Amino acid sequence: MTQHPLDAPQFYLTAPAPCPYLPDRLERKVFTHLVGLRAPGLNDVLTQGGFRRSQNIAYRPACDGCRACVSVRIDVEKFLWTRGFRRALKTNADLIGAEQGALPSSEQYALFRDYLDARHADGGMVDMTVIDFSMMIEDTHVDTMVVEYRRHGPDTAITGRGQGPLVAVALTDVLADGLSMVYSFYDPALEARGLGTFMILDHVKRAAKRGLPWVYLGYWVDGSRKMDYKRRYLPQEHLGPDGWERHEAPLER
Repeated sequence: MTQHPLDAPQFYLTAPAPCPYLPDRLERKVFTHLVGLRAPGLNDVLTQGGFRRSQNIAYRPACDGCRACVSVRIDVEKFLWTRGFRRALKTNADLIGAEQGALPSSEQYALFRDYLDARHADGGMVDMTVIDFSMMIEDTHVDTMVVEYRRHGPDTAITGRGQGPLVAVALTDVLADGLSMVYSFYDPALEARGLGTFMILDHVKRAAKRGLPWVYLGYWVDGSRKMDYKRRYLPQEHLGPDGWERHEAPLER
């Protein structure tokens, strides 16, 4: 009889539930727990295998008859800095992102609520309380950081931090081979700045500075218009049946 080590991860399957991305479809997820000393290494392996992290859970879609969700990662070294991307950096050149530990704050939660109410009022996260938010940030057994974006201040060159109100936030896992963007949000009153794009570009630069080859963006969902933005960051790799496959241009629909 095969013996399994006591710390081997156990995987579970959720019951079918309405898909949040595609109408009239049901989703199921396979998941496991990320706890204890093994969590960082397990998170690395599972992320490379198409899983995502939410608090101390790693999950990936396991839907019957549907493969619309595709894991996407950006090639940092060969990233194509298009004119539009350079313009996004220039527009937000007055912002500085300061890295800190996975610690929630009331200021973060206030910005998070503004973002949800303006951008995802009908989404599954809209009922999150301050306790739920705190758990989202701090319930982690892996190497996780929060990047807080503010405007440059007079001491920024010394402290590496901005000043004034919080403009945007990224919750990010630091992996052995890249940065995995778990969740990000921003001030909806500043939507014209393209802050979502800016944070992804900033993470490409942060990964390059660390010598990490990938930025993991989560899932591109074929048929979901709100996920199409992920196809813009090239070159990128998509996880398919035969492993990670390179894409130099957006997929044709």
